[in-house]
Formats: sequence, C-alpha cells, structure tokens
Amino acid sequence: MEDICVGSVVKGTVTGIESYGIFVKLNDTYSGLIHISEITERFVKNIKNYADVGETIYVEILSIDENTKKCILSVKGLNYRIDENSLVKESVRGFTPLKQHLQGWIDKKYKEIHNEE
Repeated sequence: MEDICVGSVVKGTVTGIESYGIFVKLNDTYSGLIHISEITERFVKNIKNYADVGETIYVEILSIDENTKKCILSVKGLNYRIDENSLVKESVRGFTPLKQHLQGWIDKKYKEIHNEE
C-alpha cells in the first residue's frame, strides 16, 4: 500500500467529476478532491477533458483531514494520466526533476570545461 501523507504522489481512481473538481478514491480508507484550480495553470473550460470516471491517475496529496479521511489533491505539474500500454515510462512529476537539476548540471560542466583550458 502506498503511503498516504502530505507531499506524496500516489495512484487513485476517479470516482466522480463535477464542474468544480474531480473526486478520487486513494484506497479503502482515504479519498479526496482535486479542485479545478489544482488541475492545471491554464484555464479549464471543460473539466471532463482531464479525467474519466473509473480512470486510474496519479495525484499529489496537499493536505489530509485525519478525522474524515479526506484529502485535498493536486495534479498540477504531474504527468498524472497513466498509459499502461506506453513503452516509455515517464516520471509522474513529468520534467520537474530535470528542471530542478538542470542549472546544477550546467554549472558543473561549465567548471569542467574551464578547468581543462
């Protein structure tokens, strides 16, 4: 079973879609809502274009109410849709890890090049 804690990215099943968000079941105990503002940075014209009921997706847990076992979820910045038939497996965080390390790699290579001269 995946860890249900703030900040973790876990699989869930879409159980409902409303004009304001997507409901997701995380496991037998926890469920949550992806508010429309946590789907993408862009304007969401039709929320039904972002998920289908019954679809398994990745979600990031933003907060947890332990009393009700309800979570506030997000898919912003995630490659959240799961394509089981894909030959290439992407990180659930998309290109975010690369972006975070890119400047450090550039700086390291720059120093290597200038030390060789």
